[in-house]
Amino acid sequence: MTQRRAPLEYNSMWQMRLWLFLVFFFLYAPLMALIAFSFNDSRRNIVWQGFTLNYYKKLFNNQDLMIAFANSLTIAFLATLISLVIGTLAAVLLWRYRFIGRAAVEGAFTLPLVVPEICMGVSMLLFFTRVMPWPNNLIWPFSLGSIIIAHVSFCFPFVALVVRARLASFNKEQEEAARDLGANDWQAFRDVLLPHIQPALIAGALLAFTLSLDDFVITFFTSGPDTITFPVKVYSMLRFSVTPEVNAASTMLILLTVVLMIIMMVLQNRAQKKAKG
Repeated sequence: MTQRRAPLEYNSMWQMRLWLFLVFFFLYAPLMALIAFSFNDSRRNIVWQGFTLNYYKKLFNNQDLMIAFANSLTIAFLATLISLVIGTLAAVLLWRYRFIGRAAVEGAFTLPLVVPEICMGVSMLLFFTRVMPWPNNLIWPFSLGSIIIAHVSFCFPFVALVVRARLASFNKEQEEAARDLGANDWQAFRDVLLPHIQPALIAGALLAFTLSLDDFVITFFTSGPDTITFPVKVYSMLRFSVTPEVNAASTMLILLTVVLMIIMMVLQNRAQKKAKG
């Protein structure tokens, strides 16, 4: 009788290793090629001509691109703060209370996750042009208000889902014990519940920040003539030709996203160790 392999033993099979290699190659080879050709000393960007850093120098000396990058960081930061507050409160509300229409509210929270971005972008465009027109002549950063509102609408459900999943493992008796010892609702939330959901808050915040920073479709429909963001600027450069400068800009965006993911994992691990200790 042939003995079946344990689940972890399948990684030792050469077929499984080959399959994993092909999957990762398919996912990451285009990114590696983009990063490599950002150092290509050729305007055509088709044939490798040599190594150069000139296009990174041009990138950092491009004032319009730096302004677009500052806009993206500002939008992502503000959208993350607002999404963190709304998403956390929404998760606690749905976890703690039972009320009529609770299922409908939960479904409404998940709509931004399943609705195609192009549909959300068009709806936001109609909203800010017909229902609540957003002026374009405001000073910075108020000129970014329409994009921030649009980003919050699709970022806070991610925060709510992550925090809600963390709350599922919380022992409500700890909160009740804190109240028996004289803590009010705010003190029980701050000293008992908040430390428990801290890893989820970190994960949700960095997830929202990354989604907002990388978003193109919704931003394209809600941005005004003077509120261009980094992904939209890269797209406008891409329409003319794929130059090493475009690759350099894309590489910087990829690098920033990777750094944020590393920070998220480090902070999560520290928060989890602190919660266990």
